[in-house]
Amino acid sequence: MLVQDFLHISAGRLPEKTALICDDRRLTYADLDEIANRLANALIARGIERGDRIVIFLNNSLEAVAGIFAALKAGGVFVIVHHTTKRNRLAYILNNCQAKALLFGSQNAALVEDVLAEVPSLRVCVSCGKHAGEVAATHERTLSFDSILATYPAGRPPQVNIDLDLACLIYTSGSTGVPKGVMSDHGNIVFATGSIIEYLENVEDDIVICALPLSFDYGLYQLLMVFRFGGTLVLEKGFAFPAALMQRMQDERVTGLPIVPTMMAILLKMDLSVYDLSSLRYVTNTAAALPPNHIQGFRRRFPNVTIYSMYGLTETKRTLYLPPDQLEMRPGSVGIAIPGTEVWLEDDYGNRLDPGAVGELVIRGRHVMRGYWGDPEATALRFRPGPLPGERVCYSGDLFRMDEKGYLYFLGRKDDIIKSRGEKVAPKEIENVLYQLPGIVEAAVIGVPDPVLGQAIKALVVCREDNLTEAEILAHCRANLEDLMIPRYVEFRDELPKTTSGKINKQELT
Repeated sequence: MLVQDFLHISAGRLPEKTALICDDRRLTYADLDEIANRLANALIARGIERGDRIVIFLNNSLEAVAGIFAALKAGGVFVIVHHTTKRNRLAYILNNCQAKALLFGSQNAALVEDVLAEVPSLRVCVSCGKHAGEVAATHERTLSFDSILATYPAGRPPQVNIDLDLACLIYTSGSTGVPKGVMSDHGNIVFATGSIIEYLENVEDDIVICALPLSFDYGLYQLLMVFRFGGTLVLEKGFAFPAALMQRMQDERVTGLPIVPTMMAILLKMDLSVYDLSSLRYVTNTAAALPPNHIQGFRRRFPNVTIYSMYGLTETKRTLYLPPDQLEMRPGSVGIAIPGTEVWLEDDYGNRLDPGAVGELVIRGRHVMRGYWGDPEATALRFRPGPLPGERVCYSGDLFRMDEKGYLYFLGRKDDIIKSRGEKVAPKEIENVLYQLPGIVEAAVIGVPDPVLGQAIKALVVCREDNLTEAEILAHCRANLEDLMIPRYVEFRDELPKTTSGKINKQELT
């Protein structure tokens, strides 16, 4: 099976079923298959060949969805770039992957025009959106999305790939500040989607809403999974208007809601009783572990909704999930290896660790990606020899503790660990305690330089009310933490900086 088969097969089985709800449009599987075929044929006619990279510089939209599957149908590799990406990063990604095609929104026409001269590999551009035709008329090598649908044939192009071919590149921020393209082949994606669908118990009747960007692999996989199991995807532009999203969930009778912790924090501040969310079957979380008190607060409001606490990284897609029947006993855990995979913890010397010890998570399975595009040195550091000849496993760079039953608890990035008084302190453990204090909505803990301690612990918090004081926060920490883990500084913020995927961006905190 190849990734484009998710759409092919569902269009064959369920041609008249609504596959995608986006803005005010409702498209069936047959509709989307035809649109993707026309776009694929246009790309092929303009010289796109097997393995060529097609960059999709669009927000969550019909055109982005069609672009993903058109790139695959044309035998290419799709690369999704967040629509707010700035000029220099966009130019870097286009040149790094030697993009042959670019789909972009007409609102970004000036930016794209400015970049084009620096990207000699581009053969064709496709403008999308309200003024796409006007943009195409003035841009060299550019077609409009609507003209393609009116001009190119709807027949399915010949399939040229095999499962070892690359399907997509997902660019992540590297530690050096230079984006790295994680290479996913068709087999990686087919395995990962199948494993996740298995433990989420997805069925054709599921209606999943996605307010996460498709450039974020968590958002992307909502699309890929739904199209594989034949459900319906409600695709939203974002989470800027949570009340509108809740209304959409009520209207569409949504059964699945993927979130990140910042979204959960916002939902818990809302009066959700005004919405009929009785259709909601499950909620998933990744990007960072949900604070246990957030899990408890959500369960009090929605006792019949199943919560899946999960952990993953782009280099392996999903890695861990907590079986829902373990949520009460292990609310701080992100679980065990997803079906069909294996994980363990190692120390800095490569020794496997027993329960109770802290070590780096190592991941083995068919979901371990192919490495970083054009970066063999970074690939060799992250993807190392595994148990079988020729196999590679992924070293996550994340620290965990495992309990006696094999359940894992995320502690933090190896490079986030604070060294204070000569001891290693995991920010996550302090953050979990902070979240237990009523009134704290968001919390982040970082280390700041200190001439005596080496690093002093600083807590940055966002509160629901203004009456919570620094003294109260420190008293709570003293009652629940070891002395060396008590913050030296507490800073109140109106909000904490976020990445495009909704994570708290600690790199911007000081």
